[in-house]
Amino acid sequence: MKTLNIDIETRSSIPIKFGVRKYADSKDFKILLFAYSVNHGEVEVVDFANGEELPAEIIEALVNPEVKKSAFNAAFERTCIAKARGEAMPPEQWRDTMIWGMELGLPASLEQMAKYLKVPQQKDTEGKRLIRKFCIPKKDGTFCEDFDSEDWELFKSYVKQDVRTELSIADELEAYPIAESEWKLWSLDQRINDRGIGVDMDLVHAALEIDEEISASAKEKLQELTGLDNPNSVMQLKKWLSEQGLEVVSLGKEQVTEILEDNQTPQIVRDALLLRQATSNASIKKYDMLDNATCSDERIHGILQFYGASRTGRWAGRLLQVQNLPRGSLKPNELAEARDFVKSKDIEALEMIWGDVPNVLKSLIRSSLIPSQGNEFIVSDFSAIEARVIAWLAGEEWVLDTFRTGHDIYKATANQMFHLGGVDKVDKAMRQRGKVATLALGYQGGTGALKAMGALKMGIEEEELQGLVNAWRKANPNIVRFWKRVEAAAKRALEFGTKVSLRGTGISFYMRDHFLMIELPNGRSIAYAKASLEEGKIRYEGKSMASVAFQKLETYGGKLVENIVQATARDVLGESMLRLEKLGYKIVAHVHDEVILDVPKGASNIDEINQLMAIHPEWAEGLPLAAAGFRSDFYMKD
Repeated sequence: MKTLNIDIETRSSIPIKFGVRKYADSKDFKILLFAYSVNHGEVEVVDFANGEELPAEIIEALVNPEVKKSAFNAAFERTCIAKARGEAMPPEQWRDTMIWGMELGLPASLEQMAKYLKVPQQKDTEGKRLIRKFCIPKKDGTFCEDFDSEDWELFKSYVKQDVRTELSIADELEAYPIAESEWKLWSLDQRINDRGIGVDMDLVHAALEIDEEISASAKEKLQELTGLDNPNSVMQLKKWLSEQGLEVVSLGKEQVTEILEDNQTPQIVRDALLLRQATSNASIKKYDMLDNATCSDERIHGILQFYGASRTGRWAGRLLQVQNLPRGSLKPNELAEARDFVKSKDIEALEMIWGDVPNVLKSLIRSSLIPSQGNEFIVSDFSAIEARVIAWLAGEEWVLDTFRTGHDIYKATANQMFHLGGVDKVDKAMRQRGKVATLALGYQGGTGALKAMGALKMGIEEEELQGLVNAWRKANPNIVRFWKRVEAAAKRALEFGTKVSLRGTGISFYMRDHFLMIELPNGRSIAYAKASLEEGKIRYEGKSMASVAFQKLETYGGKLVENIVQATARDVLGESMLRLEKLGYKIVAHVHDEVILDVPKGASNIDEINQLMAIHPEWAEGLPLAAAGFRSDFYMKD
């Protein structure tokens, strides 16, 4: 036996929305059906619900490192089988058809991927009804056990068809192999998610109790202030605001912030909106997720999705959404004290010291993540990695020299843009301009990109913005030329079907059937499905930020450069993580360009870890990397 393709049907009283590891952690978790195909042969189904057992050869294959186990979204099958059998399922022995398709920019659902590829074996749409019937508990908490029925036979046919569909997809993807290095990185990702990260449940529960008390009090005060039966009703509150002389279209976060910052806003309106914010602290949902998704080992698992970001291959957040945790207003040196007051539920002390208790709770979400007993976190973060990578690829030597000499890139950028006579001549205001320009303009952005990066809030006048764009582009001619080179190469590959290499970058563009492929410096390729050149524009099919449905999208030089740079930065991070794990460091999470290590207290050298992070890969000769780190008893931003 060389390959074993698997699909299972399971049940649990814990909703899958809290993650597969919490789902399988339930006492009533059970595998009902186990469908498999050996060496792409006939699909068999083992009916566990009716007492059938796996054949001995399948049991042996599950732990045999010579047999490649495969599934669509293999993290689910691997985790559930490991839980049911009480034995490890090493990810190195598995392959994930979903990841395979995602690396080609395809939809992440089995049904959508099969339809998109037009494979001969399609997913049975009857499955949703059957899953609701057999896998999800009824209102009274019990499960349907009608295992001798026509529907049960249909369910067995459904799980068989899922395996056939997965096999059909795998056959179609065979022509587009993934580099072995990617499977090594996926295996590491699975181990990190299996490991999970500790959660301070005392802090989580205390935060939820405090929020409940504050929300109830604020709602009562808001009712007294406005006279409304339900002041949380947007319609009722809008009508009340209108009666106070304030017409509002929306009560969204940005609109409310604008009203509160307006000096002309009446005090009664200001008080009402502040009370409303206290009754609906959106950040508290993060504590709810921690409460619901943390497993019996007091760790939250599966918070990262491998290749979750289309086209670049970067990780995406799941459950807690660690890439999108609010920073809050508390300073790092205030967090420990605030944590203690929250855990003791001392609302009076919180109000006396910081005033805004909901904001304190928001500031402490990160600190809910804690190391193992007797351990500490070391957090190591790449410094300005995207700015380094784009300068390296484009050959912008003055930027590279700035990084190599350890100078402040924002000051150096301001000096280069405005010819100030040296970085020592750059004041705070000019550094701000250098900073926002560096962060916003590398991917062909204009004044809109500067606004989105917060230029106006930094005190930069709107009439200055175009001048900033012009000055930055003049100071970075090689990056500007890189946008044009990338776009021209992509168009040439699309038009003539030839491989086009960008000299000195390690980047190539080529067509593989209807995919536009961009080969990165490390040899990995990123894909654009059904790419074409239409009226001089580069178009392809994929998910937009606004919709999960696949649709026709358009791209251009700067956007392609953004994808290339972020994908390359992701590959640098991946190699650093593999290096750290190989040396015995346990990674429990990673966020953007930083890694979080769970290590014995005082036993690890931060400088050594930063140096390990900053070793440039063999394929990135000349890329100046740097990392900085700190140690902490809980996760935070330094």
